[in-house]
Amino acid sequence: MGLPSGFVELLLLYGIFFLGLAQAKVHYHDFILTETNFTRLCSSKSMLVVNESLPGPVIRVTKGDTVYVNVHNQGYYGVTIHWHGVHQPRNPWSDGPEYITQCPIESGSNFTYEIIFSDEEGTLWWHAHSDWTRAGVHGAIVVLPNKETGFPFPEPDGEEILVLGSWYVGDVNEEVAEDLENGADTPRSDSYTINGQPGDFCECSKEGTYRWQVDYGKTYLLRLVNAAMNAELYFAIAQHNLTVVGLDGSYVKPVITGFVMISPGQTMDMLVTANQPLGRYYMAARQYDSARYDVTDYDKTNTTAILEYRGNYTPSADPIFPSTLPTYEDFVPALSFTSRLRSLANHDHPVNVPKNITTRMYITASMNTITFDYEGTTKSGLASSLNNVSWINPSTDVLLAYYRNMSGIYTPDFPEYPPLLFNFTADEVPDYTTTTIQGTKVKMFDYNEEVEIVFQGTNVFDASEDHPMHLHGYTFYVVGSGYGNFDNVTDPEGYNLVDPPKMNTVSLPKKGWAALRFKASNPGVWLWHCHLDRHLSWGMDTVFIVKNGGTPETSIREPPPNMPPCSSSAIRLQRLDNSGEKIN
Repeated sequence: MGLPSGFVELLLLYGIFFLGLAQAKVHYHDFILTETNFTRLCSSKSMLVVNESLPGPVIRVTKGDTVYVNVHNQGYYGVTIHWHGVHQPRNPWSDGPEYITQCPIESGSNFTYEIIFSDEEGTLWWHAHSDWTRAGVHGAIVVLPNKETGFPFPEPDGEEILVLGSWYVGDVNEEVAEDLENGADTPRSDSYTINGQPGDFCECSKEGTYRWQVDYGKTYLLRLVNAAMNAELYFAIAQHNLTVVGLDGSYVKPVITGFVMISPGQTMDMLVTANQPLGRYYMAARQYDSARYDVTDYDKTNTTAILEYRGNYTPSADPIFPSTLPTYEDFVPALSFTSRLRSLANHDHPVNVPKNITTRMYITASMNTITFDYEGTTKSGLASSLNNVSWINPSTDVLLAYYRNMSGIYTPDFPEYPPLLFNFTADEVPDYTTTTIQGTKVKMFDYNEEVEIVFQGTNVFDASEDHPMHLHGYTFYVVGSGYGNFDNVTDPEGYNLVDPPKMNTVSLPKKGWAALRFKASNPGVWLWHCHLDRHLSWGMDTVFIVKNGGTPETSIREPPPNMPPCSSSAIRLQRLDNSGEKIN
C-alpha cells in the first residue's frame, strides 16, 4: 500500500530541511584588535587593525553558514564590528553599530558576534562601526554558492580580492574628535589604497605596491570592496574589460565595461579574463567627486596596484595605465554605469519586488548647521540630516531600550515626509532650510509591511553631492532614480519592477532621487545612514524598528550573554537641544 501523497510531500520537505542543516557549517574566528605600526607616504604611525593586518582577515563561508567571531579589543578605546550586507535574521544583537544595537567593546574586553548568513551570495565585508576606526578595521567576506547551484556563470579559474581604502598620515580619530568638538570640517584622506598600499604614484610607496599575478587565457573572479571613508571611486584595469556579475551579495545580469563606479560600502564581483599580451598593467582607482566644482580639497591620488602576467617576457619600464578611467568630476560615466545594473532575475535567483505598498516615505538628505556648546560658549557647526532631523546617539543602545521597553532613550516620531517643502534641487534654496533639529527619532514598522522609500537629495548650502545610503539588516530593490525633484505622479511610471538591482547601499545622485522597496520581514532595530563617514558623524542617519510578528519564529531572538556595557563614546559632541539646553 502506497503512502498518502501529502505524507510523501511532508517527508520531502523535512528531507530538504535537514539536508540544508547538514550542509550548513559553523566557523570560528578570533579578531585581535591592536595598535600596529605602519609606514606609508614617507612616515610611520600606529593604527588600530585586526590581527596586525591591513586589510584584516577574509571571512570565507558557504551560503547559509554561521560564523562566530570573538573580538578581543586590545586597543585604546571602545570598538564595535558591523557585518556589512549580512541580514542577520532576527539577530540584530550582532549587527554592530555603536549605540544602535550595542555599546562599544571597551579596551581590554571581548565580545563574540554570531553572524548568521541566509540568502546572501557573493562578496560582502566587515568593518568597525564606531567613530572612524573603520579606516583600519575592515576586511572582506566571501560567500560561496551551494554546490547544488554553483555560480550562475562558468566557474572561474581563480579569484582575487581588492579592498579600496583611505589612508590618513595623522591619527584620524584624534583629528575627527577635535573637528567634531569645535564644529569644523572633518579631515580628507592623504591617499587612497588598494589592499593597504597607495601604489606607484604616491610618495615612498612604489616598493609596497600590491601585485596580482595571472596566467594568460584564464578567467578570474575579482571581488572589489570600497572601504574608503568618504569617497565614491572609479576603478579600471588597463586594456582589460570588467564583466560585472554581482553587487552587494546578489547577482546581476552581466555588464561588460571598461570601468566601474563603486560607492563606499558597496561590493562588486567581476570576471576578468587575462587575454592581453604578456606584460604588466595598472589597476587604478581615483575619486569620483560629485561635489560642486569650487570644492577642490579632496583626495586627488591615483591609487594603483599591478596586474602582471606570469611567463617569460621582458617587462616594459612602467605598467600601462588604464585609458578608460574617468576623471574626478565626470558624472556622466557614473550615471551610465549604474543605470546598466539589473538583477539576474532567473529561476535560481528570482526577484520578489514588493508591489502592495503599505508605507511610503519621502526622505530628504541635507547638509545643515547646528548650535552646540564649546568650552562654555555657544557655537555653530556643521551637521547633516534626514528629513531635517540630525541623529544623536543615546546613552544606551536603541536595541536594548526597545527590547527592555525602556523610556527616554528614543522617540518613535521620525517624519515620513520632510517638514518643509521647497525646490530641493534649486541652485539657491531659502535661508531657513539651513538649520536642523536634533533628536533620537526612529521609525516603527509592523512586521511584513511593504515599504517604498524615495530618498531626495537637496542643495542646501549649495552642498549637494552623492550620498551612498546603507540599510542594515536588509537588501532592497532600487526601482528607480533620476535627477531633479521626485514627481510622485510621473516618476513611478518609469519604475523597473521586473529586474531592478538588489542592493544594501545605493548611491543617491547629486540633486536627484532614488526610489527603493523592501519587505519589513526581519524584526529588529536597524540603522539607515549615509556611508560617507563625515555625514554619519554629523547626523545623516536614523533607525528603523521592525516589530515582531505573531510567532517566536518571526520575533527578535533573545539577547546573548555578556553584551558590552554602555558608557560614553570616545568621540561625542556635547549638543544643545532645540531650546539651547545641554544634552547630557
